[in-house]
Amino acid sequence: MKIIINPITENPVSLLRKAGYVFQREENAEMSFIRALASAGYPRFHCYAKLDKLTLTLNLHLDQKKHTYGETTRHHGEYENGGPLKEEVSRLIGIFGEKAKII
Repeated sequence: MKIIINPITENPVSLLRKAGYVFQREENAEMSFIRALASAGYPRFHCYAKLDKLTLTLNLHLDQKKHTYGETTRHHGEYENGGPLKEEVSRLIGIFGEKAKII
């Protein structure tokens, strides 16, 4: 699911930290953040954030477990608009306020 925050008035790292997310890494002008739901690290919400001037775009999914490697890499993420992901997006909209909307 995607959320757009416009205009963003603070640093994306600080904003997402207030929402309980931890910065993971930055790659190709995109920042990665996680919010673990269990002490083992999974399941967790995983968010990619991209800043374009004053617009922050968040692309959010739920990782049920660590991806697996083998002949093919499999990612165990949920991208649907229901269940825990929908609840998390609603929670984030409440935190970010009227500047945020779901796209």
